[in-house]
Amino acid sequence: MGLSSDNIQPSGAVTVQTAVEFAHQAEKLSLQTTQNNEHQDTVAVEAQFVTPQDPVIVTADGNRLPTVPLEQAHKLNILKGELENGVSKESIDRVNSDRLPPPGNVSGLGTYANNKAAQKSSEGSLRRSMPPTNTHPLFPPLPLYGPPSLLRDIQCWTFRFTSFFLSAAFLGVIVLGALFTSIPKVCNTVWQRITFRDPDAGRPFRDEEIRRQTIRKEQDKAWKRRKSQSQGTSDQENAQGNEGYVPTEGGPDPVICDVGYYARRVGLDIEEFQVQTEDGFIIDLWHVYDPREYTRLDDQERAYRGPELFTGDNRKRLRDPNQKPKFPVLLMHGLLQSSGAYCVNDDDSLAFYLCKSGYDVWLGNNRCGFHPKHALLEYSDPRMWCWNIRQMGVFDLSALVSRVLFETGFEKIGLICHSQGTTQTFVALAKEQRPELGEKLTVFCALAPAAYAGPLIGKMYFKFMRVISPGLFRVMFGIHAFIPIMMTMHSILPSGIYGRLGYTVFSFLFDWTDTRWDRGLRDRMFQFAPVYVSAESMRWWLGRECFAKHKCILSTKEEWRSEENEDGTDGPLAETASQRRSSILQHMNREHHKKPKGATAWYNEKVCPFALWVAGKDNLVDGEKLLRRFERGREPNVRVVHSKILPDYEHLDVIWAMDAVDQIFGEIREVLWKTCDARDKCRIPKGCEDVAAWVRPEEAGTDNGDGEQSSSDSA
Repeated sequence: MGLSSDNIQPSGAVTVQTAVEFAHQAEKLSLQTTQNNEHQDTVAVEAQFVTPQDPVIVTADGNRLPTVPLEQAHKLNILKGELENGVSKESIDRVNSDRLPPPGNVSGLGTYANNKAAQKSSEGSLRRSMPPTNTHPLFPPLPLYGPPSLLRDIQCWTFRFTSFFLSAAFLGVIVLGALFTSIPKVCNTVWQRITFRDPDAGRPFRDEEIRRQTIRKEQDKAWKRRKSQSQGTSDQENAQGNEGYVPTEGGPDPVICDVGYYARRVGLDIEEFQVQTEDGFIIDLWHVYDPREYTRLDDQERAYRGPELFTGDNRKRLRDPNQKPKFPVLLMHGLLQSSGAYCVNDDDSLAFYLCKSGYDVWLGNNRCGFHPKHALLEYSDPRMWCWNIRQMGVFDLSALVSRVLFETGFEKIGLICHSQGTTQTFVALAKEQRPELGEKLTVFCALAPAAYAGPLIGKMYFKFMRVISPGLFRVMFGIHAFIPIMMTMHSILPSGIYGRLGYTVFSFLFDWTDTRWDRGLRDRMFQFAPVYVSAESMRWWLGRECFAKHKCILSTKEEWRSEENEDGTDGPLAETASQRRSSILQHMNREHHKKPKGATAWYNEKVCPFALWVAGKDNLVDGEKLLRRFERGREPNVRVVHSKILPDYEHLDVIWAMDAVDQIFGEIREVLWKTCDARDKCRIPKGCEDVAAWVRPEEAGTDNGDGEQSSSDSA
């Protein structure tokens, strides 16, 4: 959309300069440049604020473009308001874009040279009417990328060129470091085999591991016999001991990146939905179902529905109208993973365990994933990759919850997250972000909750990312996908080599082991990682401005250290005698200015109940520090209905350990049912027949002895 001074008839406070300024601002935020009346449908017409801090750009055809800096969004809306109040729509429609002054030097990379003469008269009024644009120190503004231009394309290709070589070199150093540090382990294993000893004898579940390997081999043989015989083995015989679940895939495991394949090996199946976020990304949602009860929808019904959330009539579909539905739960994955991580342990996979227990299981994936998709943007456009954990929580999680509500007809669902999935949920539920999402959830089950950093953040390669400047970070890792060569390696390497290499590298980076896993399935586990993530999101995690600096997702380092000192917690500020004396004096001074309980709370009354499972040997995140925050009343609105510390567990053990079914999954099943608000209309899950409903403390009339409601209940 362009505006010509000959066609504009200004009235009141509206001036020709305001009209020209609006045209420049619209072009600055559009999909393409609008010269010669081209691409009119993708012109930016307004900024829609999903939250006060998260504006998305609405185009003329109703599509969406990703979030932009606050001042740019407010400026567009203010100018639009001035024009609508002073210029008729007919006048604007008659504007000829080829008479618009050139848009200037559009670099699209955080700079945009505006026409200074046209702006001069309207700049003062814009500043006066501009709403506050303060952002949380943990979420600094993202760069502004304008529409394609020659200069922007040159800059983008420059970043892609430099980052290809530099990030590949960085990855090469990591791989070499991982291989080098594994040499002693390999030598020890070889020596034990030469001396006729079992190198795996000390593994805690070695006997169970051997038993499971034997069962898998027998199942493979039985499957081959069934396929080789015309009549084969009956479904009843194949389903013996498995409660009627008949596998439709089997045989020697080829180890592939396909959640549907692993679901069919245990008698279930998967259908894939496409979900559109409010900023235009198309993300994958996988539905785990029992083919005996549910018929897969056709492609059109599983396509994305548009960017509006929590609207429209729900489907409320039931194959058998006389049978009660299952209560729906959504699972979200961790960093560099997909939700396929919940499907790699056969019947002991969390997704399949919950489905066979009697829940309606949905697996959510974040933007880009294995196949980057957007309603308007292409892979090469830097706006496709201009997002971090904030957008994953505010947009992706909300869109997935909305679609599950629509498909199931429920008013609330249960949510289960691991690692980064917990982070985006903690962020989304915060009172400054999207607290209304909490009213759509019955409970938030957090596995290895990632709110505070663990000691691993201090490793050399992580420190390197924190030391370099944001500009150098972009030169090294680009402004598109983060080290995309990892995805190329995933596609070309044999699964066995990739699985072993993936474990070696990720174990080196994140300091975990396969001690409690079924090692025979380890290659499967790494078929669903990594996925595409943005360089900006990794900069949020590891760069100098955000998480790596503050070591907390919603509090600055100064804030959470001050809280720990108030609580008398021994921490890095109170290690020496002199520091302890200083801390005591500071504490005495703070007593005169002590904040009321809950003054620094992250959440308001809309937040849903929490349940947390913390890995005691998790060096990547510090879940115990989060538990202390709840125990000390800093979140008076959060009801912790279940919490558990597993002393011997590492970060991934909470989803992959061989005893996770007994230690965690059974408890998740009960917590989901205990907090369910639609028990009367749902099928009772297996094992939950005697589980009582969770009673709110205010309904039971209990308190913690000082007039305050307890912030933690037993599940």
